[in-house]
Amino acid sequence: MEKEEFEKYVKAGKVLKEVQETAKKKAKVGVKLLDLAEEIEKQILELEAGTAFPVNLSANNFAAHYTPSFDDKTLIKEKDILKIDIGVQVEGFIADASVTMDFSGENSKLVEASEKALENALSIIKIGTQLGKIGEEIQKTIESFGFKPVENLTGHGLMQYITHAAPAIPNIAKNDSRKIEQGKAYAIEPFASTGKGRVKEGAKTEIFESYKAIPLRNLDARKIQEKAIEEYNRLPFAERWLIKEFGETKTKIALRELLQKGAVKAHPILKEDSGVLVSQAEHTIVAFEDKIHITTR
Repeated sequence: MEKEEFEKYVKAGKVLKEVQETAKKKAKVGVKLLDLAEEIEKQILELEAGTAFPVNLSANNFAAHYTPSFDDKTLIKEKDILKIDIGVQVEGFIADASVTMDFSGENSKLVEASEKALENALSIIKIGTQLGKIGEEIQKTIESFGFKPVENLTGHGLMQYITHAAPAIPNIAKNDSRKIEQGKAYAIEPFASTGKGRVKEGAKTEIFESYKAIPLRNLDARKIQEKAIEEYNRLPFAERWLIKEFGETKTKIALRELLQKGAVKAHPILKEDSGVLVSQAEHTIVAFEDKIHITTR
């Protein structure tokens, strides 16, 4: 990793920290999730950075990949616990971090479980740390609070314009001898659950990602494919972003064709069972010049 690349990771982290603080202040009972998402994404652009993915605002049993639809009326409720997962990129170099908001204060232990798991994981990470040891520390910490780590969600590598690069970093103890490497960036991302500790895909999808460029006859599908590749740089995008430009009907028809032909892939909501609560905590680290730099703290 060149120093210039490292500095872009650092800048992305600084922007994310500022935006995250704003988001925590704005996220209140009665606030519309759509308004919160648009404020966060607008501020990222105002700070001369780009979105690495649509802001995720996943509440309660929704663990990840919930971003509001263009006409979403969902309000934050008093009993909600809300995961605010933000991605910022500077010339494709990404910062990815999340916090969980507990509006009633009734689930502070669950929130603390994921936060402490992240803190403990970060405390043992150095260049050469085995990924399985990170998962072991996360699992041990979350279980000490009486909850389950979400075993089929992981941390991940970060690369230029790639939000989920190899390797997957487990949230449970595994015999994984791969190591944290010099010159690489990673997102460490524990999830704690009051349920089984496994998520499944929901029916709703609002986040998509360009997969490959293919010939298309539909003009709107071609325009959306070009936008996903050129403007979004193949990073994940929200359906609501496209609807603002192309309208609801044209966007939905075009996305259907792009999905059917394998030009884009969908990122459905990931959720635990109904009635279960999930908390999340996340930071980005960059291994540079023999040190671990937490760019989002």
